[in-house]
Amino acid sequence: MLTALDDAAVGRWSRAAADALRASRGELDDLNVFPVPDGDTGTNLLLTARAAADAVGEGAADGSATGSVWARWARGAVLGARGNSGAILAQLLRGLADDLAGRGPADGAAVSRALLHAAREAYAAVAEPAEGTFLTVARRSAEAAAAAVQEGRAGLAEVVRAAADGARRALHGTTDQLAALRDAGVVDAGGAGWCVVLDALVATVTGSEPDRPPLARRPGRRPRPAAAHLHQPAADAGSEVQFLLADSSEQAVERLRTELGWLGDCLVVVGVDTPTGREWNVHVHVHDVGAAVEAGIRAGRPHSIAVTALAPVRVAPPVAGARAVVALVPEGPAAAGVAELFAAEGVQVLGVPVPPEPDDAGVAAEVQAAVRSAVLEAGADEVVLLPDHPALVGPAGRAAVQARGEGRDVAVVPTRSPVQGLAAVAVADAGQRFSDDVISMTEAASATRWAEVVLARHEALTSAGRCHPGDALGLVEDDVVVIGTAQVAVTCELLDRMLAGGGELVTLVGGRLAEAAAHHLAARHPTVEVAVHPLGPGARALLVGVE
Repeated sequence: MLTALDDAAVGRWSRAAADALRASRGELDDLNVFPVPDGDTGTNLLLTARAAADAVGEGAADGSATGSVWARWARGAVLGARGNSGAILAQLLRGLADDLAGRGPADGAAVSRALLHAAREAYAAVAEPAEGTFLTVARRSAEAAAAAVQEGRAGLAEVVRAAADGARRALHGTTDQLAALRDAGVVDAGGAGWCVVLDALVATVTGSEPDRPPLARRPGRRPRPAAAHLHQPAADAGSEVQFLLADSSEQAVERLRTELGWLGDCLVVVGVDTPTGREWNVHVHVHDVGAAVEAGIRAGRPHSIAVTALAPVRVAPPVAGARAVVALVPEGPAAAGVAELFAAEGVQVLGVPVPPEPDDAGVAAEVQAAVRSAVLEAGADEVVLLPDHPALVGPAGRAAVQARGEGRDVAVVPTRSPVQGLAAVAVADAGQRFSDDVISMTEAASATRWAEVVLARHEALTSAGRCHPGDALGLVEDDVVVIGTAQVAVTCELLDRMLAGGGELVTLVGGRLAEAAAHHLAARHPTVEVAVHPLGPGARALLVGVE
């Protein structure tokens, strides 16, 4: 039984919380009907908690870790936060760190004060806080902990048990506080996730897990059928936009809050100090993705931009003979523009994260589940999947196997870049037999050599030599072949090298760099046909396809 939370205990809590959320992810996803019934609350909480726990562990084994364990936990959560619920969880952890970092082991009274501070910070991070949500559960759990201290039950174990029990009581009350929860007969998914995190704290402090009823529904409540609107969204449900913001200021962030508040809803902005300066995690639901990203550019330097279409999971009966093409759009600066290109061709688009490592089973599983849902929602009995990234081919293939077992005829065209996906879409013909259409699309994709120009984020040794942060890198099929300080010069050299082996059509997807590339091709390779697809403001990468 612990009497205070020291650094080692905080590390154990961070890992226990991530493990508990992993075990509860399916239940939490099923509860997700508010603010958007997209079935990803459990997944987003898990990804956020895992990023936070990983940050706690970085450097711990060899003693190279810097800063308070509380600060590392909060920083990892904010920089890795996913979705609305993940951003709120990150703000709660950051609030705890504000009160407890650098102050030695925390006893019951200190933890109680920190929980109250964290709840207030979470409310402040949300532009339009609503009761009956994650926020309510966090506040009432903190109030229960404070009441225990006032009543003389100030030991650490008593305080954390009071907080966890208070969270459960508040969670059961959420069903009647929001119409969406009441109609579906469920409790709030984000609040349920905070209950899981607090139960992990109880287990860390006391050595035993609380005995709890299932999270799924309020005890004693007979569930009603879900309301029709939960499964039949409006034709344009909008998009979730999330990005990290660097090189900004508190004043600029306040202006960004105001601007995004006009553009959309579900706005959450969470800031944290990092070794290179303060950064903010910005989350909002909007209909105009470009305007949201442009607002971020005016406020500072947005990066790690993720755009996800908002739509609930809906298993649509397959229409015999109907064929759909689903393109996966990897997260990144070009995501919104690439998504628009595919959508303009009648392709269904699914924004997904890219597993940072081949063995990152958590992100791969998330992608696989999202792809399976997209296939089942497509409403067609024949579906073509375009992964458009090397790391997404595997998850797409596994999702296809699952969907085939559920009555869909699914084929994966193993595209490794969006330009290969666009080449495949250009030859798609729903009038052909499904197998023949897939073969044609595969041949078009495989005949397209792909490349990109990006900026180096870290110093590294590549096949073309050593690069430094800010260098322009020219990559051909993921292999660095050109390094330079000027993006235009690197782009021109990259194109010349690719066309030395022949090529009739060059596809350029990007912003101003694509325009510069087109001018170079017109001057140096006038017989080559060039197709330029602008990505608009904020685009940094240049995607190249040579056929």
